[in-house]
Amino acid sequence: MAGSKCIALIAHDQKKDAMAEFARRNQAALADWHIVATGTTGGRVLDACPDLKVTRLKSGPLGGDQQIGALIATGEIDMLVFFIDPLTPLPHDVDVKALTRLAVVYDIPMALNESTAERLIKTLNH
Repeated sequence: MAGSKCIALIAHDQKKDAMAEFARRNQAALADWHIVATGTTGGRVLDACPDLKVTRLKSGPLGGDQQIGALIATGEIDMLVFFIDPLTPLPHDVDVKALTRLAVVYDIPMALNESTAERLIKTLNH
């Protein structure tokens, strides 16, 4: 991943369609990024945009959130887009909090909803 911009994409189950649609709408902009995604989210993004460069990690609850957190801590992630579902209880909520905390600690741009993600991707690609 050295030398290229890297974006992490994560979406809770009820937000995976929104993430796939976000990727489809922004496919040209995302083509300039290396994408790292949790398992199912990465699969959905690849289904919507097969030409994007996506590295799929484990599913979020099975360690994918921690894998992305480690990449943030080592400086390999430049931006985090995490479509959270605030209306569904999450058994791995502490993982989610840890991941967002790392994004804040390492001061990387982070979007937790579509409107913020749209603005960030447009701003960072100019």
